[in-house]
Amino acid sequence: MMGKGNTCSAEQLAILSWTVRLGAVTAEALARRDACSLASARGRLAALVRAGLVSRRQLLAGGPALYTVTRAGLRASGVRGLEASRVSVAGAPHAIATAAVAAALERAYPDHGVMGERELRLHEREAGSHLASACLRDGPDGKPLLHRPDLVLWPRDTRERLPVAVEVELTVKAPARLLEICRAWARCRCVAGTIYLAAEDVRRPLARAIARAQGGDRIVLLELDALGEGEQTAEAPPDASPDSTVPGAA
Repeated sequence: MMGKGNTCSAEQLAILSWTVRLGAVTAEALARRDACSLASARGRLAALVRAGLVSRRQLLAGGPALYTVTRAGLRASGVRGLEASRVSVAGAPHAIATAAVAAALERAYPDHGVMGERELRLHEREAGSHLASACLRDGPDGKPLLHRPDLVLWPRDTRERLPVAVEVELTVKAPARLLEICRAWARCRCVAGTIYLAAEDVRRPLARAIARAQGGDRIVLLELDALGEGEQTAEAPPDASPDSTVPGAA
């Protein structure tokens, strides 16, 4: 429920901030993130919709509804530097999957923060350098062309540990493009490594690209639902010092 004077509660502000930073969320992802029932998550989001702070769109028949903040919700969230996001029908599957993975990462690694691509872009623009992006090649102007991950798993103490890039892959990219990205992640040293969570029909071509890029010691390939549905904490990522290599590898 809204607080007195139509102000947001701390819980609602947290949902708004999370939605702004990721761009779009689902009730299913919110339920996973907050360890609450799906009905409760839907109720929380419905209250924000009624207040005009969040919009709800059912873009995929039979799929989860996507929630994005309105301009009023953006102002109420207090998040600066990001705009309200719009999701197309074509982009809906990836937005749904990314929200699910983000929620699972927050549950699995409570000692880390999770950042979306749009928030990473903002921080890199403000810093004037790439913080967790892979350099593909130099552009025509001599500046590096970057590939940003879908999510970044940030250690709380960034002075001693590097972040881990997380990619959510649902569709097969062109072989040359996929190889270029894998090579970029293989040589990237601003992250401890890269985790690919990939759909079944994507894993084989992705595995080939990782092998061709000689990125096996820097890139981990997992099933899309590898984080599972359980409540247990996953094995912690490795110490992400500048000398560390593989996230989650033995």
